[in-house]
Amino acid sequence: MAIAELAGKHLVLGMTGGIACYKIAELTRLLTKAGATVQVAMTEAATQFITPVTMQALSGRPVFTSQWDTRIDNNMAHIDLSREADAIVIAPASADFIAKLVHGMANDLLSTLCLARDCPLLVVPAMNRQMWANPATQRNVAQLRADGILVLGPDSGSQACGEIGDGRMLEPEATYEAIVSFFQPKILVGRRVLITAGPTFEPIDPVRGITNRSSGKMGFAIARAAQQAGATVRLVAGPVALGTPWGVVRDDVETARQMYDAVLSTAADCDVFVSVAAVADWRVDEASVEKIKKTAGHRVPSLAFVENPDILATVAQLPNAPYCVGFAAESGNLETHGEEKRVRKNVPLLVGNLGPKTFGRDDNEVVLFDAHGVTRLPRMDKDALAVALVREIARRLPDASLIS
Repeated sequence: MAIAELAGKHLVLGMTGGIACYKIAELTRLLTKAGATVQVAMTEAATQFITPVTMQALSGRPVFTSQWDTRIDNNMAHIDLSREADAIVIAPASADFIAKLVHGMANDLLSTLCLARDCPLLVVPAMNRQMWANPATQRNVAQLRADGILVLGPDSGSQACGEIGDGRMLEPEATYEAIVSFFQPKILVGRRVLITAGPTFEPIDPVRGITNRSSGKMGFAIARAAQQAGATVRLVAGPVALGTPWGVVRDDVETARQMYDAVLSTAADCDVFVSVAAVADWRVDEASVEKIKKTAGHRVPSLAFVENPDILATVAQLPNAPYCVGFAAESGNLETHGEEKRVRKNVPLLVGNLGPKTFGRDDNEVVLFDAHGVTRLPRMDKDALAVALVREIARRLPDASLIS
């Protein structure tokens, strides 16, 4: 996570009554760490679950709970608190408060503040599964969406009451990601983007295999940035230990052949294909079904290899192929090898980097190769680089002139 993702943003964080209030402590920490200023406003019910003192300590600002608070010079907290806000986030949002929003009720500070707002409103529901499934709640949530209010979640899983189902509030990290995504320019809205990431693993026997040092971080960062830019994103991931970015559909694979099959099953329906994965060029011709034993005095077993299918080249050759972006991880002589690979793969854009200087790291430095020549991007953390690359891709697509 880049520290300044929300720099300059001012958020009003409204808390209503529910056990999920405990999650808002961590959410506040994430938001402030990302550079946002957070003004907390709580209902009386929320103060029964977590104290205003706690939220003041985490936000670094006084917490407001009453519409009669005299700390506002004109005694109009419901007006003044929203006027400098870039957005109001209600988290957790109880079934009762959602009903208030739908019907325009204004009988406490937070509901009055939402009614008098002149900024976007984001709602993060949290309630028992039966309360969420109740037709009244479903009608209310549908009306919120119809009114242009962004509803984030809910999640499904174990609930404080001991039941399991829909209604659980999104985790703090997911809520944070959704808020960051909300503020990003939607330069890929309406686009379908397919991305591969990570290494592949080619088995030798049931316990051994051939892989590489790719961490998958760059591909996952691009998937995150593309989703934030408004795209519908599918991520085909090799074996990595990374969480799925918010709003991204993920398919996990292991071998190059599995990745090939996953990509070809959906590539024709995509607008953009970004091949970031470090795919094994070869695989063992016949992997052993049993572990190959090491026996004293015996020779090291020989292995026969066959070439794996070229995923990027195959997609680039499809009728009505998506806009294809390749990645080249070289160990040296990048400018020569990068352009050669772009031409050989027949792709409009190739992103080159020196593998030993990026594998496993949180930053990277890349060179872009296209028909117009070479463009160097400075070294930066992979999240920031992903945003830059998504913008470079977006401006090369049809209707790119619409991107400011």
